[in-house]
Amino acid sequence: MIHQPIHYRPEFEHPEPGEAETTRDLTDTMRGIVETTFKDYGYPVRAVHAKSHGLLHGEMTVLGGFAPPFAQGVFAKPATYPVVLRFSTNPGDLLDDSISVPRGLAVKMVGVEGERLPGSEEQRTQDFVMVNAPAFAAPTAKAFLGSAKLLARTTDAPQILKKAVSAVLRGAETVVEAVGGKSPTLTTLGGHPNTHILGETFHSATPFLHGPYMAKYSVAPVTPMLKALKNRKVDVAGRPEALREEVMAYFASQDAEWEFRVQLCTDLDTMPIEDSSVIWPEEESPYAVVARIRVPAQPSWNEARSRSVDLGMSFSPWHGLSAHRPLGSINRARKPAYEMSSGFRAAHSGCPMHEPRTPEEIPI
Repeated sequence: MIHQPIHYRPEFEHPEPGEAETTRDLTDTMRGIVETTFKDYGYPVRAVHAKSHGLLHGEMTVLGGFAPPFAQGVFAKPATYPVVLRFSTNPGDLLDDSISVPRGLAVKMVGVEGERLPGSEEQRTQDFVMVNAPAFAAPTAKAFLGSAKLLARTTDAPQILKKAVSAVLRGAETVVEAVGGKSPTLTTLGGHPNTHILGETFHSATPFLHGPYMAKYSVAPVTPMLKALKNRKVDVAGRPEALREEVMAYFASQDAEWEFRVQLCTDLDTMPIEDSSVIWPEEESPYAVVARIRVPAQPSWNEARSRSVDLGMSFSPWHGLSAHRPLGSINRARKPAYEMSSGFRAAHSGCPMHEPRTPEEIPI
């Protein structure tokens, strides 16, 4: 049964015990990761999703014509916005692609007008930060901190050890999936299948305001050539940049299109706000397509693009409109942690963060 969307009320959110301390610990843990990688590489990278595989410039067109509850914030009326897309993988260090880990997609819309979230008042962007899973690997900020500490402890581990562990975990995950399951822990630690990143469907995983409602977001392939890449195995043997090479090969001659989808919260029992590890059931609240993202053929990665986007741009769920305010403890804890990470890059690269306000200011 499909229910009506629920209006947000402040009591739907509640800090977990010790949340302020958890948030400080998460920020400190991520600072430890960026300090370690800066020492190793001689230049700063992100605390999470450090390695990029595709850096793309395209446009997002808000379609209109959908049910009124979906027409909120940047989706309130038809319009076309320039976007920057960054495809990445999860860890805070730059690993060979034979160490297979979850993937991410960050989308930055440029030229967005409206009431802003705290800390982004001078910006004109709306960011959506996504992963290739419909729910977050951790339910709460405290559990997220535990995962971050595990990543921090392994940041400096030799890659040859990580490759061996990843091969074992991929085998274990294959067994789990063969009986209809999936283990976020195994995939996060290196058991993700070696598949093509452009075949993935990406999700916000955590909830957000959607005007007066609550929602999760998703980006799914539309182009037949993209859809054909779903679960397509990638040969990573002797190819430390295999995913990047595959993305470059695709965009050397082909365009791509994705649909941007919204899923509204219709039942707080099955679609909780403070437990991001729960998959919201589509049979109770189907996704609605509200926009299309189109990217033309282009050089999807080079050193100049990496300097502009990897070093010079930040993506955060807290860059955007008040109508899309992030919800839940994980999102609350992410705000200072992500601000620390981007501030560290700016301070140690000599390159201030560049937040484009107009299409002409997009650096790629």
